[in-house]
Amino acid sequence: MTTERSVGTGGSGPAPIEAQVSWRPLHIAMVGQKGLPATYGGIEHVVSETGRRLADRGHTVTVFTRTSYAAVPESPYLGMNVVPAFTIASKHLDAIVHSATSTAKALTTHRCDVVHYHALGPGLMAPLPRYLSRSKVVLTVHGLDHERSKWGSRAQSVLRLAHWVSGHVPDRTLVVSETLRRHYADTFGRDAEHVPNGVDLPEHVPASAIADLGLEPGRYVLFVGRIVPEKWPDKLIEAFRSVDRDVRLAVVGDSSWTDEFTTSVRELAARDPRVVLAGYQFGERLSALYEHAGGFVQPSLVEGLPLTLLEAVSHGLPVLVSDIPPHLEVVAPEGSDLAGATDDGGSPCRADRPGATDAAVVTFAAGDVDDLVRGLTTLVDRFPVSRVAAAALRERTLGRYDWDAATDRLEQVYLELAAGIPPTLSREAQLARSLAPSRAGTRASRRAAPTGSALRAADAVGEGAVAP
Repeated sequence: MTTERSVGTGGSGPAPIEAQVSWRPLHIAMVGQKGLPATYGGIEHVVSETGRRLADRGHTVTVFTRTSYAAVPESPYLGMNVVPAFTIASKHLDAIVHSATSTAKALTTHRCDVVHYHALGPGLMAPLPRYLSRSKVVLTVHGLDHERSKWGSRAQSVLRLAHWVSGHVPDRTLVVSETLRRHYADTFGRDAEHVPNGVDLPEHVPASAIADLGLEPGRYVLFVGRIVPEKWPDKLIEAFRSVDRDVRLAVVGDSSWTDEFTTSVRELAARDPRVVLAGYQFGERLSALYEHAGGFVQPSLVEGLPLTLLEAVSHGLPVLVSDIPPHLEVVAPEGSDLAGATDDGGSPCRADRPGATDAAVVTFAAGDVDDLVRGLTTLVDRFPVSRVAAAALRERTLGRYDWDAATDRLEQVYLELAAGIPPTLSREAQLARSLAPSRAGTRASRRAAPTGSALRAADAVGEGAVAP
């Protein structure tokens, strides 16, 4: 059954197509996430939040999972069909094998209308439904995974191939940040659509939920994330040792196929009794860790749109972030040019400069340990007064990052594809295409199709392609 109605749109970025589309229930396959229920991993939370909302609207949502992530819940789960798919649980095979088997099930057993890939690595399978079936293909880029330092040269070659695929193969390429949208316009002349993640206003959880960790409410700095090199947990601990203040550092997270690196982080933490390694935490315990922290720190070198930062802000925490564009995009005041901007000397603008933002935000120069020490000291010294400013930042963020708005836009994209409505090309993407010939020499290596050596390295892609 089809119904003529206007589908709401949410998110930001280029103006979406304003068209009446014929609503009909669609069968949507989600590929690339590890599983449900969402515990650790940003992509899993994105699929959980948007998938259940799509199911509530009458669509069939099939989520392919890995038994290595968590026990498979009874299906349907939150209205979504949960289907295990075979994989090989190893660093370099887990993601790509699971994507291949999930794609095969989506095209045969389930015959889905839309196959939606999440992250670059799983998107390597996008040519199969794109060219061998009638299914429409959507790929959401959560970050530039080929830039993550946890991968060796062979894996990075495969992820560069996946990056090329993401810019050429899908019917629609979606991105979670404005920074990524500009990247796809510049690199591929592609009008990738900006569909940001969302965040909910959290419920109160008493501090007793984390009493066993020995953390005093309001007297610790919180880090949440996978223990991988690009998140910079080792340098964070190193910098914290130089912060002469009576507070603690809670590091929440664990290895993601990075056992050797994680061991070195544990050794660093053992040298400072103020550092608490809490491992992965979920549910109410994680919420309590956010709620009762004095401040939050995100020192990453590479991000897409970090859900952990959105969660920290939603809990009313003052934050310290590295000055990479995806962070500034979240913490900059609405309408500000701070995200992605540079000062007169070509250096990234600093969010804690006078007038740039409020007392809830401190930034430091990404990759600079000494500046991280300065930022940590400033954050801690502001504990008594920054909560008021953080409340304003929370309200601003809750208004900009909304799961219902994200689901509105996803549904619009799916229905446009089903109806054969093409996307419009933004002015920025048109400009990028018009300049493409003059840029060919300087960008040849990025725009050219991958080499045979990259294709032969296809078994090197791994879990990092799906973990944000």
